[in-house]
Amino acid sequence: MEAYSMDAIWLVVISFLVSFVLACGIGANDVANSFGTSVGSKVLSVRSACILATVFEMAGAVLIGYKVSDTMRKGILDVTLYENNELELILGCLSSLVGSAIWLIVATFLKLPISGTHSIVGATVGFSLVCRGTQGLHFKTLAMIVASWFVSPLLSGVVSVVLFVAIRGLILRAENPLTPALRALPFFYMATISVNIFSIVHNGPKLLYLDNIPLWIALVVSIGIGALTAILVQVFVVPWQRKQVLDSSRDGSPRNSKMLEEASKTLPVIVEIPANNNGYILAESESLSDIPIKECKTDIEGPRLNPHGNVTPAYGLSPNSSAVPLIKEKPIEPMQIEVKGDEEVSERPEIVRVFSFLQILTATFGSFAHGGNDVSNAIGPLVAVWLIFIDGNVLQKSETPLFILVFGGIGIAIGLWVWGRRVIQTIGEDLTKITPTTGFSIEIGAAMTVLLASKIGIPISTTHCKVGSVVFVGWAGSSSSGVDWRLFRNIISAWIVTVPVAGVLSAAFTFALRPLVI
Repeated sequence: MEAYSMDAIWLVVISFLVSFVLACGIGANDVANSFGTSVGSKVLSVRSACILATVFEMAGAVLIGYKVSDTMRKGILDVTLYENNELELILGCLSSLVGSAIWLIVATFLKLPISGTHSIVGATVGFSLVCRGTQGLHFKTLAMIVASWFVSPLLSGVVSVVLFVAIRGLILRAENPLTPALRALPFFYMATISVNIFSIVHNGPKLLYLDNIPLWIALVVSIGIGALTAILVQVFVVPWQRKQVLDSSRDGSPRNSKMLEEASKTLPVIVEIPANNNGYILAESESLSDIPIKECKTDIEGPRLNPHGNVTPAYGLSPNSSAVPLIKEKPIEPMQIEVKGDEEVSERPEIVRVFSFLQILTATFGSFAHGGNDVSNAIGPLVAVWLIFIDGNVLQKSETPLFILVFGGIGIAIGLWVWGRRVIQTIGEDLTKITPTTGFSIEIGAAMTVLLASKIGIPISTTHCKVGSVVFVGWAGSSSSGVDWRLFRNIISAWIVTVPVAGVLSAAFTFALRPLVI
């Protein structure tokens, strides 16, 4: 085929359109992996999550997305089998985009967080079986990809659980948890920043002239920037956060932080004053001390007022007894995390505040990793189509073009804004209860696993990593009752059917259009 052949132009145009739709589907479905836990723990609003995701998905796509895109377009099948049949390979790539896009959009409509990696791999195998049968499939690469689907949720879950157990033991159970939390803050920032910088600098993209940097320089640069970040956090952020926590309480103590006031204070204080006829006079006030207390007779011996003006329950009656219309004040209580063994660890407001900032950092870290890994699912086949079109052969020796990485990143961002909140709710709220500490542990475990795989070049599933971490931490933090196992079963079922469904759709599209190009 000649370079820029007009015979292929219609396939190229359709490939760009379908790839953009697929990118939107990935944005709507997969970006929930990065910010779903932050939204679920109420650290970020959906709008804020979308803004941060847009920036960091694009950054990840441009800075590290090239690596996985190479695997997706050349690693799964032997492209040399399509020499002198370039249009057939272009059609196959288009078919894989179509099959993956259709299934991803259906899954998003059903609010199921499926794997974009599963979709595109299944679709690629589907068209290859129609065109060349099993010949040309790189089974070693496929085996490594399939193995990663099982290993990734386990590895991610284990990393997240270990981190959560350490936080629970060293910080949450401390007598004054604010002190160890602030002490650990610089180290958390250093680890997060160092891993991110290393993923960019080590064996980086040729486009940014980072492909020839030695390993030791990459380590020195990443650790150095991480250490500088830790110093800045210790000097500026830690004192500022301590002041924020202390100022957030009315009496100078962080125990009654206003952070939870909006969620907790659902009713004004309602005080019950005993009255005749076994009834109650209900008085509303912002302060119990403002209400005049009068002597009244009642037919039951019970509720009495203590010296602070609070009602004590009548003998034999519980506060929720239907015999007395008792409405109690709803206090501002710290969040509770149930832990295995029916223990409860109080997640105090000051810890919520400290880990809220950390969770935002780790969510952006996860978004960056997701952009680097999953944008390749949308643009891998498109890159193959474009390079075959401009080179006129199937070898695709050129680097992944920067404009296609940006194109995929824009599609992901638009999909998130238009439809992303559906799956954000499933990941962040429905599967298990998420708090800032559990959310932080989930984000770190999943993002580290994804980044490691991205640098190796394995198209790992960010969905698997995040769901694995959510389930592991939810189970460790609240025993088995803390996880919605029915929803988890539905998610697993969607994972299982993703590869065959995407493969069948891609194969059907290839079978229908193949006569037009051969």
